[in-house]
Amino acid sequence: MFKPICKLGKIRRERKTKDIVKRLGVITANRVHLKKYPAENPVTIFNPSLAVKDGEIAVYARLVLGYFTYASAVAEIILPLRDLNNSFSGHYTAEIKVFPDNKFDLWGVEDPRVYEIEGKRFMTYCGRNINYFDSSVRIERTLPITAVQEKKGWRKLCVFRMLPELRGFVISDKDAFLVKTKGSLKLFHRLHMKDEKFYLVMSDVPRSLLDLGEFREVNVTNTILAIEPAEFEEKLGWGSPPVEVDKEYLFILHSVDREMKSYKVFSILMNEDMEITAVTPYYIMEPKEIYEIYGDRPFTVFPCGAQLVDDKLLISYGAADSAIGIGEIDISELMTILDSNRVE
Repeated sequence: MFKPICKLGKIRRERKTKDIVKRLGVITANRVHLKKYPAENPVTIFNPSLAVKDGEIAVYARLVLGYFTYASAVAEIILPLRDLNNSFSGHYTAEIKVFPDNKFDLWGVEDPRVYEIEGKRFMTYCGRNINYFDSSVRIERTLPITAVQEKKGWRKLCVFRMLPELRGFVISDKDAFLVKTKGSLKLFHRLHMKDEKFYLVMSDVPRSLLDLGEFREVNVTNTILAIEPAEFEEKLGWGSPPVEVDKEYLFILHSVDREMKSYKVFSILMNEDMEITAVTPYYIMEPKEIYEIYGDRPFTVFPCGAQLVDDKLLISYGAADSAIGIGEIDISELMTILDSNRVE
């Protein structure tokens, strides 16, 4: 359906795992206390993104206050960087920053990805639209929405949609974030189409959207396929926004196993032309701790954030849809694995 960006058949990937992620700690809902909200604790909190600045980690996590509709919002938790050494065992204050308020996210603000462009902090999340629970409407059930952080808080800029002639084929659109490279702006996202296939894609978006005033609908164009699932995978999804390493872009992705439906993690490199240059030949993370194996969604590690801290790649991930997981990867080890499997 979509043109690929490279000869995907030359990418070697195996159905095995060498888990290189050191688990630093986990944060559960009972240790998260909500600020300015009558409920003291969320029911659950998971799928976090992160940003590191001035000795602090800002975690932006999806939280749920009740299981009836599982409607989500995004809360901010500020952690001292020194908590990397104490397993995140304390209690933390969270403040809801982004919540449902329009027809594109009425039933949930989910799975945020946070990143910086031109010195501004942006968040792209998955919005459950007003028809999410209407079984007669199976079109655009979820769509990516981007917000920008300003002095008064987060302001929603736009919702992304395919061109009008393609919208009727889109069941959902998730796992999204923006990347600026060579003066252009691209939306990385994952489409679920009416053919019941999942497409990991990149699309062009207008550069001007970074300066939008009122909330708008933005059409994406020139959608191309990034990488296809292996034969042993049901689908792929973008994990964290990219980290720049040695003039390349490092991405963390998730995969869903075709047989066990387990979420696992691998990594790719792209050059400035957004062409894939390397892929880890095997998974670099899979569920192994009890809080990753058992929860609302068993056998799930779902990364949404990554940032370099010294010689480590700090990652934040959802653990079984029930907790915030924080881990780290030795960046030299990861790059060595990627260098061993460069795209021909």
